[in-house]
Amino acid sequence: MIMSETGDRARRFAPGLGLWVFTLSLLPLLLGLGVWQLERAVQKQALEQQMQERRQAPALPLNPLDHSRPANWQQLALRGHFDRQRIWLLDNRTRDGAAGVEVLQAFRADNGQWLLINRGWTAWPDRREAIHVSTPSGNQQLLVEALPDPDSGFRLGDAGASNQSWPRLITRINLNELRQQGGVQLAEWRARLLEPGSSAALRLDWPALPMSSSRHTGYAVQWFCLAGALLILFVWAGLRPESRGNNNNDEHD
Repeated sequence: MIMSETGDRARRFAPGLGLWVFTLSLLPLLLGLGVWQLERAVQKQALEQQMQERRQAPALPLNPLDHSRPANWQQLALRGHFDRQRIWLLDNRTRDGAAGVEVLQAFRADNGQWLLINRGWTAWPDRREAIHVSTPSGNQQLLVEALPDPDSGFRLGDAGASNQSWPRLITRINLNELRQQGGVQLAEWRARLLEPGSSAALRLDWPALPMSSSRHTGYAVQWFCLAGALLILFVWAGLRPESRGNNNNDEHD
């Protein structure tokens, strides 16, 4: 009988000061993180759309009189030849769990520009053996896409020492350092091959963006769910049994 009366007792919402402070401190943080992830999702979606549009646009040739930087992800049709010596190996690149490198090579375009072209990935299972990279001879016709600056996308380590022999192993793309090492004025932008059938192409299954827009949206939903759970916990913890007063007064009456 006593248990029934206790269970049916009315409850009032009266959270303590500590509960208020905890909730008001954490709730804005959770909501802010959710909004930030939504903003990142919008930015990444715009980037994905831009990449798709430019990849579907016709490839542009390099203008002999215009050495300005092309737009990021713009497809370009290049003519020229690779330099057989100036080859850099971008380390710590894996495919299907296998260790290897991406081959970056200086390319002299017909308009006079020196470009850094990523020819793709090749395996390097045994570091005790020197890696051999063959260079296609003669004039080449390449389909490439212009890449954003390394600092605006993924960031790698520092370039290798300048006293290494060719090809040079690096862990980070820094065009200024590569210019000094190669002794040529590489352009302010770089590109990567798109045609797997090209004689210059190695393995071209380029990794996707580090995080898609849908993943940012998923993270935003998680943060908002945590905020909702915090509010539910706040209400549940703030409900207290209603005091019934002193029962002795009722008995005397």
